[in-house]
Amino acid sequence: MSLDALKSAIPDYAKDLKLNLGSVIGNSDLPAQQLWGTVLATAIASRSPIVLRELEPEAKANLSPEAYTAAKAAAAVMAMNNVFYRTRHLLTDHEYGNLRAGLRMNVIGNPGVDKVDFELWSFAVSAINGCGMCLDSHEQVLRKAGLDREVIQEAFKIASVIQAVGVTLDAEAVLAE
Repeated sequence: MSLDALKSAIPDYAKDLKLNLGSVIGNSDLPAQQLWGTVLATAIASRSPIVLRELEPEAKANLSPEAYTAAKAAAAVMAMNNVFYRTRHLLTDHEYGNLRAGLRMNVIGNPGVDKVDFELWSFAVSAINGCGMCLDSHEQVLRKAGLDREVIQEAFKIASVIQAVGVTLDAEAVLAE
């Protein structure tokens, strides 16, 4: 299955998702590596087997081996960081913020691709996982690197549509059982 096949699997009641999926991927102004890395990282973060299975081959075909690995690494490290930093932020005892994290995050410093691309993928995954601290941190790095708000918004548009498609198709799969 491809992007077109994934779109055709979306039920009629979710036509907006079908249109948006085609738009955020098919009409994106992002460079191919930023686009497909965001697609892959957010497909992983969506936790939807259907979405990941269908979007991964196209992402892999459009990414270098290094970018493919780095997008998966962004999803992996942010799965950990988003829980850790979101929890720290939500706790009313702010002393947790003064404690050493003690978690390895080496891939953030050396992702094997352009740091801006990795930050964009990490930002998009953080949007799905709902970590405000991570969103702010990655957005600041991206803005300092010169990315416009419109580019950053492209990443969270992709994240929101991929997440919604995953929720919808997974629900339909369960209801069809």
